[in-house]
Amino acid sequence: MYELDDLDRRLIAALREDARMPITRLAAVLKVSRTTAQARLDRLLDSGAVLGFTIRARHDRNSIRAIMMIEIEGRSTSQIIRRLRGFPELIALHTTNGGWDMVAEIEAAGIGDFDRILREVRQIEGVLNSETSLLLSSL
Repeated sequence: MYELDDLDRRLIAALREDARMPITRLAAVLKVSRTTAQARLDRLLDSGAVLGFTIRARHDRNSIRAIMMIEIEGRSTSQIIRRLRGFPELIALHTTNGGWDMVAEIEAAGIGDFDRILREVRQIEGVLNSETSLLLSSL
């Protein structure tokens, strides 16, 4: 496994801010040569330390965002994950420990969609219990 050093961590942090940053700009931000920046990025990709690049979309200010904790019955986790991935309103799924088995991040266009998604998730066979908290402010 490739061990990250300070330059690797700074490179990853810069890409988290702007995954589309050109390599010349990335090199300038890191205060290294273009060749060094490219070599480090290639090594991070080849080692699997960086799996890919993505975007962060601005959340619609009128959308309803929430976290839903989900308790799952027995060994039905794989089936439930497949079902949950079919809901576009669930923007991320996480397994967790403690009293809940999963956490889902929800973003719904309005209260009607929010109510519908809560109801549909709770109706999935194998979902025993859930608790949802609205996200009021992002800090």
